[in-house]
Amino acid sequence: MVWLLRRPKKKREEFSERHSQGLMTLTEPAGAVSESYRTLRTKIFYSATDNPPKVILITSPSTRAGKSTTCANLGVVMAQAGKRTLVVDCDLRKSALHKIFGLRNTYGLMNVLAQEGEPQEFWHEPLKGLHVLTPGPLPPSPTEILSSRGVAGFLEQARREFDYVLLDTPPTTPLITDSVILAPQADGVILVVDVERTRKGSLRQAIQSLEMVGARFLGNVVTNAVAASRDSHYPPDGYY
Repeated sequence: MVWLLRRPKKKREEFSERHSQGLMTLTEPAGAVSESYRTLRTKIFYSATDNPPKVILITSPSTRAGKSTTCANLGVVMAQAGKRTLVVDCDLRKSALHKIFGLRNTYGLMNVLAQEGEPQEFWHEPLKGLHVLTPGPLPPSPTEILSSRGVAGFLEQARREFDYVLLDTPPTTPLITDSVILAPQADGVILVVDVERTRKGSLRQAIQSLEMVGARFLGNVVTNAVAASRDSHYPPDGYY
């Protein structure tokens, strides 16, 4: 299969409150939700002083838990702290970050993996210090793409260029193993759990799957119905 993708002209896209969805750290910086994200940031900064995590994978045991919203807002507060941050939408099934930031998704990670140019040609910089790489055209076989050598090479390059790299990945379910494939290449995993929707069995299964590949857990983020509604683009009857 040959991918024919058009190389875009480089253009910076500024954050637009009118087009974004769920960036509480920008729309309500003094609110309790924003303070919670800053607390999460602090815990990550000091989670391991000798070997701090740089590449952090964010997933959830179920759909509509708020993982993409968590990833986006965590990226914002890290950039606000002066950390050069890259947020990558590795959800090649149902991407969300471009909607949250109000960005176009005409190009992105798929263009990088197709070696059509350097990563900086395809990422967006909505805020100073914050870079967002959307997935671009969604492939027919996400699992094969994410397990390729190209992804490993890209992450190694990103690790050298950024202080933090946040990976937004699909929910960890028995049928979707994308997060499990990427977890060994990350320095840590954050599980986003919806207090109302996530079932104990789903949480247990997600933890077991990630532990089998040697994932390092940084902790859980517990969301409520308000945060979950931010990811309303997920179908209520399951992930596909």
